[in-house]
Amino acid sequence: MEAAADPELQSFIEAETQKQRFQGLVHQLTELCWDKCMEKPGPKLDARCEGCFVNCVERFIDTSQFILNRLEQTQKTRDPFSRSLTD
Repeated sequence: MEAAADPELQSFIEAETQKQRFQGLVHQLTELCWDKCMEKPGPKLDARCEGCFVNCVERFIDTSQFILNRLEQTQKTRDPFSRSLTD
């Protein structure tokens, strides 16, 4: 039996790839917002720093969602054209 044809294996690989992408996004978000918002690490976050983190995370999520939606729209408009080329 060929491994590439195994739907269970394909599903597992897809799930693991999604987990890896999510972890990469969380790492990127953490690094970006830490660099942007944390001036002097201390025992507590002050109100300005906390507000900066909240805003940074919200903008990051908004931007990621916008990009995903845009890619989805692009894929939908491209699909009928590519199918007609292969038929």
